[in-house]
Amino acid sequence: MAKVTFITHDGQEFAVEIALGWSLMEGAVKNRVPGIDADCGGACSCATCHVYVDPAWLAMLPPKNDMEEAMLDFAAMAAAPNSRLSCQIRVTSDMDGLVVRIPVTQH
Repeated sequence: MAKVTFITHDGQEFAVEIALGWSLMEGAVKNRVPGIDADCGGACSCATCHVYVDPAWLAMLPPKNDMEEAMLDFAAMAAAPNSRLSCQIRVTSDMDGLVVRIPVTQH
């Protein structure tokens, strides 16, 4: 398990335990984190699980693949250098303490 903190656009923090191997999106949905809708169920085809990764953690995550990069162009909120789709990040023990922010357009 890894503890991940999701911060909503209005500053609410949701610290959740996510099983290793699950995606951040799966952990958010199972823990009812608001703003992670995951309309496509994790197929990387909707961008409703868009998050902004705390810059301190970016180098520790696997890089975006081409499909994720393309789908971020369809996110409701403009993509930034630290934008990721939470469905594409598989939780590892190294991610314990990870912090991500949920865009204002996802509430």
